Amino acid sequence: MAESAPGMGDHLRVTDADAVVGTGDTTVDPGVYRVVGTGDPAALLRVGDERGRRENSGAVVRVAHDDLAAFEPAENPDGNRPPSDLVTGALSNLGWQLRAFVGGLRANPLLAAVALAVLLAGQFGEGQLPGPDSVPAVLVIVGALGLAYAGSRGPA
Repeated sequence: MAESAPGMGDHLRVTDADAVVGTGDTTVDPGVYRVVGTGDPAALLRVGDERGRRENSGAVVRVAHDDLAAFEPAENPDGNRPPSDLVTGALSNLGWQLRAFVGGLRANPLLAAVALAVLLAGQFGEGQLPGPDSVPAVLVIVGALGLAYAGSRGPA
């Protein structure tokens, strides 16, 4: 590793795992680590396996600054995820977001009902609502914003 100490968020790869022993006889396995503490000893979070693929191990090791010579800079493993993992993660995240949104609507039923009524009046009230032709469009926007607000509030 270079002469300067690594900064927060830097990614390091172990080049010689046998030369590094974390504090308290903790072993440092081959892989990619993110610097999460710059003190002495430095705190390193394992974020990738020995091939550089993303890993969520949660393993944190502490390494003395003198032992950081056994590391080299590495690429962020988040940049090499396969597209199928990205799609799967996005769909999973969407499911959780929908559950949270519905939970927010259930926690705020009066606000959700009023917003839905305004949205439906704007959507299906064209030609029957008094006022200018833009009233239904404004009601749709206000109703959608009201639903978004009610769904994002969560329990009161």
